[in-house]
Amino acid sequence: MSEDNILTAQGWIRGRLVHEHGKVVSIEGAPCNPADNDLPYLLPGFIDLHVHGGGGKDIMEGAPAFETITRTHVRFGTTSLLATTMTAPSEEISRVLKAIGEFCSDRPKGSSRVLGVHLEGPYINPGKLGAQPNFAHTAMMVEVEEYLALAPIRVITIAPEIAGHHALIRALSARGVRMQIGHTLGSYEEGVAALNAGATSFTHLYNAMSPLHHREPGIVGAALAHAKYAELIPDLLHVHPGAIRVALRSIPCLYCVTDSTAAAGMPDGEYKLGSHTVTKCLGGVRLPDGTLAGSTLTMDQALRNLVKIGLPIAEASQRLSQFPADYLGITERGRLQPGAWADCVRLDRSLKLTAVMVEGEDIDFKNA
Repeated sequence: MSEDNILTAQGWIRGRLVHEHGKVVSIEGAPCNPADNDLPYLLPGFIDLHVHGGGGKDIMEGAPAFETITRTHVRFGTTSLLATTMTAPSEEISRVLKAIGEFCSDRPKGSSRVLGVHLEGPYINPGKLGAQPNFAHTAMMVEVEEYLALAPIRVITIAPEIAGHHALIRALSARGVRMQIGHTLGSYEEGVAALNAGATSFTHLYNAMSPLHHREPGIVGAALAHAKYAELIPDLLHVHPGAIRVALRSIPCLYCVTDSTAAAGMPDGEYKLGSHTVTKCLGGVRLPDGTLAGSTLTMDQALRNLVKIGLPIAEASQRLSQFPADYLGITERGRLQPGAWADCVRLDRSLKLTAVMVEGEDIDFKNA
């Protein structure tokens, strides 16, 4: 095996990664500065906590779509992900969750690992749907309990200003579900109260939430002033690079997601996003009225975008791998160290992806 510049929890190592039975056994080599050589970069595999689709398929299509989606995203370095639902009638959400729960029990060869579900809606504000279909409703614990029995729901997006949601945030947070503030018209004060009740992050920061104003700081203000974690879409369409820099200075563990749709990895054209039809063109995905509707972003491009706006490669990697893992409380992914899963990506000096490994499996993504 050739040498790489390996990004470890302790810094860069020039050497070789050794793995057995899907886990890292050792990293052999010596500390280095990658600027002093021309070797490739070996980084932890990307962890995407907000994936609606890819390869022409949408999560809400159910089981027949999942393998296509995970095979599509692994081609771009995503070694694990959360299958993200859309706001929909409860029976449709239940059907999809049951299928995801079954899919999570195994990982098809050549695919990303599905770590669980990000339930993005239906517990959102109908006045801030963004690209979500209009099936929003108030959360009831009895319904959430039914959903939790069907699949490992790791993250729930919720609008904290809706009556009853404050108590739900407190109850579900105590059970280890990550409650994210999003698709909300809430005030700064309601955002801070939700954080105090146990909410831990913000869904696609800046997008589909009350904005920052110097006399009404809104949900964005609550995030910038108080959050440890928040997700952000760095496709440079959803958020201006200057606003990304503001978030980077304010939120210590800001992590990046794709919010990718069926259009990811596909040519321009029409695709499904839940019950919506969306159009991919000019590098984005939009509803007929022009509203941004998820993205076509892939995680390798997210890395390049972060480096383009000035982040060192090590920090960009951290915000695509370690911080998402930390947010979920996962210690065996998102970092390269003995005992961790052998999930990694190799990139050349221009940051072009050249190899992907998931749980020790070399992915033949070039012929996928």
